[in-house]
Amino acid sequence: MCGIVGYIGHREAYPVIIKGLKRLEYRGYDSAGVVLYDNGNLKLSKTKGKVSDLEERAEKEITLNGSIGIGHTRWATHGVPNDVNSHPHVSNSGNLVIVHNGIIENYDPIKKELIKRGYVFHSDTDTEVLVNLIEEVKKQEHIKLGKAVQIALNQVVGAYAIAVFDKQNPDEIVAARLGSPLAIGVGEGEFFVASDASPFIEYTSNAVYLDDEEMAIVSLDKPVTIRKIKDDSIVDPYIQELQMNLEQIEKGGFDHFMLKEIYEQPNAIKDTFRGRLRADEGIVKLSSVEENLQKFLNADRILIVACGTSWHAGLVAEYILEEFTRIPVEVEYASEFRYRNPIIRKNDIIIAISQSGETADTLAAIKLAKEQGAFVYGVCNVVGSSISRETHTGSYTHAGPEIGVASTKAFTTQITVLTLMALRIGQAKGTLSRADFHRYLQELDHVPQKVEQALEHNLEIQAIASKYKDAPNCLYLGRGYNYPVALEGALKLKEISYIHAEGYPAAEMKHGPIALIDEHMPVVIIAPKQEHYDKIVSNIQEIKARNGKIIAVVTAGDVQVKKLADYVIEIPETSDALSPLITTIPLQLLAYHIAVMRGCNVDQPRNLAKSVTVE
Repeated sequence: MCGIVGYIGHREAYPVIIKGLKRLEYRGYDSAGVVLYDNGNLKLSKTKGKVSDLEERAEKEITLNGSIGIGHTRWATHGVPNDVNSHPHVSNSGNLVIVHNGIIENYDPIKKELIKRGYVFHSDTDTEVLVNLIEEVKKQEHIKLGKAVQIALNQVVGAYAIAVFDKQNPDEIVAARLGSPLAIGVGEGEFFVASDASPFIEYTSNAVYLDDEEMAIVSLDKPVTIRKIKDDSIVDPYIQELQMNLEQIEKGGFDHFMLKEIYEQPNAIKDTFRGRLRADEGIVKLSSVEENLQKFLNADRILIVACGTSWHAGLVAEYILEEFTRIPVEVEYASEFRYRNPIIRKNDIIIAISQSGETADTLAAIKLAKEQGAFVYGVCNVVGSSISRETHTGSYTHAGPEIGVASTKAFTTQITVLTLMALRIGQAKGTLSRADFHRYLQELDHVPQKVEQALEHNLEIQAIASKYKDAPNCLYLGRGYNYPVALEGALKLKEISYIHAEGYPAAEMKHGPIALIDEHMPVVIIAPKQEHYDKIVSNIQEIKARNGKIIAVVTAGDVQVKKLADYVIEIPETSDALSPLITTIPLQLLAYHIAVMRGCNVDQPRNLAKSVTVE
């Protein structure tokens, strides 16, 4: 989950690396560091804290010249966040330097062996072990850096994305990956190495994405060389044009990336169904579904695997898929699925959901499902990501880059893709009536406009947030399609404001959570005027009887809940199945404003990182 940036070329490396690290800070922000090569010397600066802290320190500690360098922003795994454990790490000789994202699981026996051979360690990290292992291999075998990296990586167990530099051979950087993403930017007489393309988007639109167990050597005045780590075979680099632009990864006048991304949802949803939904013609078409339609029609069961917000999107999809297709659906945490010897049958379909396409547990679940012969369909946002390559087929969400650590537009665009899938399969199976099919198409087509209408209540939501910013706990309740939205709303509040919050099916309140309700407990209730409305009203009355404070998300024009709730947030009317795309919007804004009022770092909440690429 750390961020890596490397540069070799004709520019000054430091500004490229620092700017790149700032763009990757969503991946980790416990500590940061940079090393530059200039006239035979390595100039290293690193510190606990954010990239801004590194910038301040580096300008005092080192001269910032040099056209080769590597940098790192860290999410701590081995070793607490401090100056010593920060990356880059230097080998005992002082010749090799490395940055690393991932975990080396067998670092301890390697470290003990290296200590026997006279190596001294200064940090608690597995990364310092790896750089010294590479040095030992290079010394013993009398070989160049690239070959030493390959041999060393064949001796380690774990996950990694690395960039390594040798000051004795100062015209190349060696990069490698297994389980953690790594991209090579290919420019005119220059190369970039990064955890994703955002650090080099303004310099080149050409990138090579390394596959697992591949390493790359980028050298001045030479084409990029890619080899397999296992057998040293040459791989022809596939250079692809980037799908993002600089404007997408800037704040665009918003105070935070999270707020920008909340407001991007109308367009993100529209982009996700553009070319796939033709409501006036009565057409839904996803090419990957069409090509495998018979598999879906013959499916005995669909298993959805995901983590975090993507898991909540999967829960919404469970309701939608079962309603529209009548195929049984189970939703699993990928982290549990991979470890419990799941039963996968011949006609089961696995749908794997991940914003980044790099989530370690979800990738492992995919590999397990494939080993058992399952057909695996991926839903992710990042083109060229590991999940898009590991699955048999899938659909992109087209949400655009999501920089804020707390997912917002990922959630709504994932639900959009999954709804399109359910509509097409239901139509093909005949489990969705022609009238309902066309009605849902029209309603889905109007969702972006309704999300815009929900966003118009931002100032009201901000005022409500001011009333509850100091609450120690919060309860979220929803029924049916909106139970997963209650879970997601609670997660957003926890993630960015650090207020303890829990989501429940509203009917379950009486089975325990009602004991928590008093005049100090705010309860957020998702209460659109739909199928379970009367039941929700009964739940609200039970809360009011115990002096609970109620914030209700209601359909515009609601009268009954308005009389009972302390505060209401109105949303446009839509069908039950599509309502999560609307009801989640006020919950995102509520969490955002509470977090801002509490002085929390909204885009970089403590202990979290955007892309969970380690277990």
